[in-house]
Amino acid sequence: MNFKNKESLVEFLGFLFFVAQCLCMVESEIHFYDFVLREKNFTKMCSTESMLVANGSLPGPVIQVHKGDTVYVNVHNEGYYGVTVHWHGVMQPRNSWSDGPEYITQCPIEPGSNFTYEIIFSNEEGTLWWHAHSDWTRASVHGAIIILPASGSTYPFPKPDEEEIIVLELPFDPIRSLFPSLATHLKGSATSFRGIIS
Repeated sequence: MNFKNKESLVEFLGFLFFVAQCLCMVESEIHFYDFVLREKNFTKMCSTESMLVANGSLPGPVIQVHKGDTVYVNVHNEGYYGVTVHWHGVMQPRNSWSDGPEYITQCPIEPGSNFTYEIIFSNEEGTLWWHAHSDWTRASVHGAIIILPASGSTYPFPKPDEEEIIVLELPFDPIRSLFPSLATHLKGSATSFRGIIS
């Protein structure tokens, strides 16, 4: 190619740069979810307990996206207590109001009201989880987040033959069920029996 002056060379290079940017752009999608939080009775081992759950299931709905996608989750709180939802492992740069820690980034969603979260999956890839971030509600209000590679890209390993969701915790606490007198001493998810059993 013969360019008569530097100006036309710069224009041509600018055009090539623009075309390259258009070809390299990864198309991201926007997804919408509605989570309705309400009490539901569950029977396990001959005992019926009422638990706050999302969309009537335990665990709650699975969010499946691609890297780079944006998700809007409208959480309707039909329970008895204020609640927030945290997107565990998802970085929320410049979007902290959608991160979910109660009284840190937002006030709880009061019973009878709703809040729409904006979750931006910028660099995340793999399997994460979402959960309520308000006291005991995280035990029953939770679900998986599956973040696939960006559209048009591949896994950094051979594609799995099949996909399985595994929940690595019991939906109830057998120690509290068997030894209710100890329940007043058990706090949080990590428990020490030192000093309780003599």
